[in-house]
Amino acid sequence: MSRALKIHAPLFVSILGLAVVLVGCTPQQQQQAADILSNTNSTDGQVIEGSDATKDSGVMEADDTIRQEDKMMDDAAEPISYSGARLAGAASPLLDFNQADYDAAIAAGKTVFLYFYANWCPTCAAEQPHLTGAFNELARNDVVGFRVNYRDDQTDASEVALARQHGVAYQHTKVVIKDGQVVLKSPESWQIDRYLEEINAL
Repeated sequence: MSRALKIHAPLFVSILGLAVVLVGCTPQQQQQAADILSNTNSTDGQVIEGSDATKDSGVMEADDTIRQEDKMMDDAAEPISYSGARLAGAASPLLDFNQADYDAAIAAGKTVFLYFYANWCPTCAAEQPHLTGAFNELARNDVVGFRVNYRDDQTDASEVALARQHGVAYQHTKVVIKDGQVVLKSPESWQIDRYLEEINAL
């Protein structure tokens, strides 16, 4: 018997009617057969409940769901291809800011760390080894850092707009964006331990 057995009402009626004639059932048995036929008509074309075919179907649906979830996880884990210069970091890159990379990181749901930097600023220069050192130590892949030029000769219009958007008034200000919201803003000077503490606490 096929494991994917389906009930086809007209065929079933013919076979059962033939069996009644050949066997010579009593009227009571004939009535029982009619009752069975009546109940069976409502399942025409459906897989028999509790059959191996139904169980196989359930297993196949579960497998499909697992495969879809695995694909979603794989897609989320795929690295983004950034065009900006990588200043530090393997799992968590620290990049020179450009608008396309920033937009891609936000669209991918990354936590974005912005460091507003001026090439004439001695505090920024002193802090760079701590910033790059922290990103080199990070082992998580959900954080992307950007060094954003601020009021220096390399600042472009998109960086000016970004500083204005986040109300940045001083160079060496840090801004962290998570789930589209600013969750941290600090103009203080940090050392590597503070970077790691703040980022890993996100």
